[in-house]
Amino acid sequence: MLGKIAWKNIVYKPLNTALCVSLLLFGVGIISLLLVIQHHLEQKFARDLQNIDLVVGAKGSPLQLVLSAVYHLDAPTGNIKLAEARPVMDNPMVQEAIPLAYGDSYRGYRILGTTNAYLNKYGAQLRDGHLFSKAMQAVIGADVAAKTGLRVGDTFLGTHGEAQGGHVHDEHPYTVVGIAEKTNAVLDQLVLTNLESVWQVHASPKDEQNIQDTLATHQPDPELPAFTADSMDITAILLTYKSKITLLNMPRTINDGTNMQAVLPGLEINRLFYMLGIGATTLKLIAGGIMAMAGFSVFFVLYNRLRERKYELALLRTAGYRPWQLFGLLVLEGLLLAVVGYVLGWLLSRAGLYVINRQAEGDFNLHFGSEWLSGEISLFLLTILVGVGAALLPAWQAMQMNISAVLSEN
Repeated sequence: MLGKIAWKNIVYKPLNTALCVSLLLFGVGIISLLLVIQHHLEQKFARDLQNIDLVVGAKGSPLQLVLSAVYHLDAPTGNIKLAEARPVMDNPMVQEAIPLAYGDSYRGYRILGTTNAYLNKYGAQLRDGHLFSKAMQAVIGADVAAKTGLRVGDTFLGTHGEAQGGHVHDEHPYTVVGIAEKTNAVLDQLVLTNLESVWQVHASPKDEQNIQDTLATHQPDPELPAFTADSMDITAILLTYKSKITLLNMPRTINDGTNMQAVLPGLEINRLFYMLGIGATTLKLIAGGIMAMAGFSVFFVLYNRLRERKYELALLRTAGYRPWQLFGLLVLEGLLLAVVGYVLGWLLSRAGLYVINRQAEGDFNLHFGSEWLSGEISLFLLTILVGVGAALLPAWQAMQMNISAVLSEN
């Protein structure tokens, strides 16, 4: 019965109710959206790092190098010669060295020249087909297969650069030989081939002999590295060291003694999240301010209504309602406003995620899930606290109301 009365009181003045709910839903919507984006970004960045100790590439922005080589979210800083990179890759302290070569894309998905060790890095299993073993063969990620419809045996042409609409390499078609299972890592959005394929597509006449030498000496064993043409270019190297102590000196040695730069990816990503965290914290504070305003709005609405409803509440007392029931009635109204505001705010955040996903999937191949996160439980409790807390004083005054005086006034 109290719930029915409380609901009718809320909808009795829709404009006041709409103001309270609007402030709550915008505060909840902004905080919820930030929580989801931050959670999924942290998960994705941690998952894609996969124990990569060092990234080596052309000199330039360290963060740009990490974003391009590890997460494939930015343009590379440039190319390096394989001959110059070999001493770093062959260092006895290096446990694993994975070369990367970029240049082309297919329908917005990067074509990455590398070795089969890259698939092993992310624990990839093949859903269909086999690993690439010679030039112009490709293994595609699960998302690439789902979005493009490519199957084993299909051929496709690469587009120069990362954006669609560039020059198409008509003379060098790729053949899909394998499709990887879903890994929930960056590999899902990549087209993988060997280094020789990238070299062959972008070869100048003077490079032809080097490529032919590479192909002639290439071993089909997937455990062996598929590169021998030291005069050719690569984009970056992903290094894992046998001992973490080596990382104390190796970056400085490479940065000072070569034309390359070495970057600790974990350090750069921590810096990135620190910068993003400042902006996210600012937005959360703004949203928190909006929710505080919503709390004051609920308080003033209920307080003003209390003055208007004294006679109604006095009649409820004469009808047998106890003081604590009147207290509960106003608290319930604040609670209902908070719940409605939270639900609408949560829906607003998911609508925002839908819009962001459409843009992020097209530009960065990123997708943010819409599941309810543990942090949103705290947000729900905070919203309830705002609604109930704002109703406590009006509810207390209703409970202390002098029935005889109110009835005699009316």
